[in-house]
Amino acid sequence: MMRRFLRSSALLAATAVALSVAGASPASAITGGQPDGEEHPNVGLILAYGDDGGRYRCSATLIEPTVLLTAAHCTDGTVGSTLVTFDSVVAVAPPAPFPDAADPSVGYTDAEITGAGYLSGTAATHPGYSDFTDVDNWNDVGLIVLDEPVTDIEPATIAPVGYLDQFASPALNRTLFEVVGYGTEVRKPEAGPQKPQPMSYPLIRRNTTSPGQKLTPQILQLQGNPNDNRGGGGTCFGDSGGPVFHGDYIVAVTSYTYTANCRYLGGYQRVDIPVVQDWLADAL
Repeated sequence: MMRRFLRSSALLAATAVALSVAGASPASAITGGQPDGEEHPNVGLILAYGDDGGRYRCSATLIEPTVLLTAAHCTDGTVGSTLVTFDSVVAVAPPAPFPDAADPSVGYTDAEITGAGYLSGTAATHPGYSDFTDVDNWNDVGLIVLDEPVTDIEPATIAPVGYLDQFASPALNRTLFEVVGYGTEVRKPEAGPQKPQPMSYPLIRRNTTSPGQKLTPQILQLQGNPNDNRGGGGTCFGDSGGPVFHGDYIVAVTSYTYTANCRYLGGYQRVDIPVVQDWLADAL
């Protein structure tokens, strides 16, 4: 059964991770892989309040000096402004350093974000986003438009239309893609039952590689099992909206998973398709 990457802490496989106003709730991200350091400085963490009063984080990629690409389920239903940081290491241990909104029901103000030393922006959601109800019109793509341009980070490049179509099976299964996102790995705890599980900290940017598994007109599926000797792992909580790279191109953004510990297939919204690129062309 597929588990959607929704903005809800009640869904174990959601990759938009809830952060309560009192601190961070359990979160996770890349399974396997390694700390990213400064390999992908254009991949950032985004944080916003939802219309339910909760605070949520996702990943996103700078594609223009004032625009970040993310998932629609990371922008849909947010209120107020969105906080953005490109810090590779956000917090090694709790608490996370983010400011609280004075009024969670209306979300962050620009002053609350910039006063804490972060970038502020406005969320936009693809108008065709189906909230995971229509596999033919998934459109899980969103944007964060920054109030001020980023001048010291080189934006990433989105793949041209139809780029992924070259990877028909069996070539897809032999192709490695790189995924990047924020949160912590799924790993065994230091005490208690030694079953791999999501961990809250450290809150850092991580990356890994995943082999291709399936390609549809809307979705790229990757094999996220870290025990698969073809790749290094996959994505999970906190990685929503983060990029899937092939070479220098962003080909997709993290959308959903199938299991609670994120050690199986992952689903990624293609961004090399006309319905996405036509919207981006109008928005940028």
